[in-house]
Amino acid sequence: MYALAIHGGAGGGPRTPDAGAGEQAYRYGLEHALAAGRDVLERDGCALDAVEAAVTVLEDDPAFNAGRGAVLTLDGTAELDAAIMDGERLRAGAVAAVRCVRNPVQLARRVLEGSPHVFLVGEGAERFAEESGLSPVPNDYFITPDRQEQLAARAESPLGTVGAVARDHAGRLAAATSTGGMMGKRRGRVGDSPVIGAGTYADNASCAVSTTGHGEWFLRTVQAYDIAARMRYGGATLTQAVIDSIELRLPRLGATGGLIAVDRLGSIEMRYNTQAMFRASVRSGEAAEVHVY
Repeated sequence: MYALAIHGGAGGGPRTPDAGAGEQAYRYGLEHALAAGRDVLERDGCALDAVEAAVTVLEDDPAFNAGRGAVLTLDGTAELDAAIMDGERLRAGAVAAVRCVRNPVQLARRVLEGSPHVFLVGEGAERFAEESGLSPVPNDYFITPDRQEQLAARAESPLGTVGAVARDHAGRLAAATSTGGMMGKRRGRVGDSPVIGAGTYADNASCAVSTTGHGEWFLRTVQAYDIAARMRYGGATLTQAVIDSIELRLPRLGATGGLIAVDRLGSIEMRYNTQAMFRASVRSGEAAEVHVY
């Protein structure tokens, strides 16, 4: 039995009558990303391949705040972060503040498999990308007119950080997260998404988690690992662990956001304490579900 969940960010305001076209673009992107991950799992592929495939599709979709279409720094450039983790052997790869890597999640996978390290940043990560055979793209590739307008208007950072969690037929878990960060951030700022244990975590003994939301708080609370620890050491179910974190702990701290998670039995949780979270999921033999509100 396999299970797969993806997200495209949490936040936003209440649903408005004119939200139809924009909302449909997000749904379309989620459907295609879910299909990419599901295809891997239906062919008996591994969870790690599935989350990479799903997140790659979302990075290529300019509707989301990851890869092409990422939000911009204060000086109008794009700096990207991503992480991926294998729950079977606790292998992980992460990159941050990269400016010329088309698909940061693919670079994070290469760090996981082709490097003795876990986390590479900036120029060092980009040099490793070229050594690994990933052709660079200009920073302009990531910049879209919509994001330039949002920066000029100093708009609130939109939804769009992306992530995926999966359980494959063999019971292996994996998680991946990718983001452009906060709109108007200082150059060099890194949030929770690429930090193992904060925005991304997977352990076959408990669960796989990808978060989205107020990155600074998710860093401080080690949010992704907190879910796994509640299960592994406290005996909580996945549902209990996620509710305690998202609906109780984070609101007390004034933190907003959400997460997706899957456990070793294939149970899926997708919860948030904001107005909306773009999310989708599918399990063996079940119809796919896509939701915003």
